[in-house]
Amino acid sequence: MKFMLLQSYGEFESDCPPMSEWEPEDIVAHTNFQLTLNRELIQSGELIDAQGLSTPELAKSVVWDGVGPPVVTDGPFPESKGPLVGYRLVEVATTARAIEIAAKISAAPGAGGKAVRQPIEVREVQEAPDPESLADRVPGEE
Repeated sequence: MKFMLLQSYGEFESDCPPMSEWEPEDIVAHTNFQLTLNRELIQSGELIDAQGLSTPELAKSVVWDGVGPPVVTDGPFPESKGPLVGYRLVEVATTARAIEIAAKISAAPGAGGKAVRQPIEVREVQEAPDPESLADRVPGEE
């Protein structure tokens, strides 16, 4: 089973201040925690990918009708206090294991070494159907 573990950044349940307000040693500890977790997941064969994302201010939204030029706007600017900042894509045997990994991520050290209690969204990746199996299907027929 594949899961996307989505990390948001902002005010967390622990009232952790933004990383821009952390002491340098807290940022180093947090980064080392993330890298260590990635190494553990690589060694267990569960990590497919892990990346950070640029800030929402650098994001673009694209809408296209298939005819004219695409419309590109700045954003999106989510209304929530915690924009998406990164993800891990894992392949694990059970949903419980994906939740266990998400819990570790949520407890990453933050300011003063206290757990950030960052919300981690756990979403199962749905496999696309095999195009070959769809080739003979006629819309409306089953």
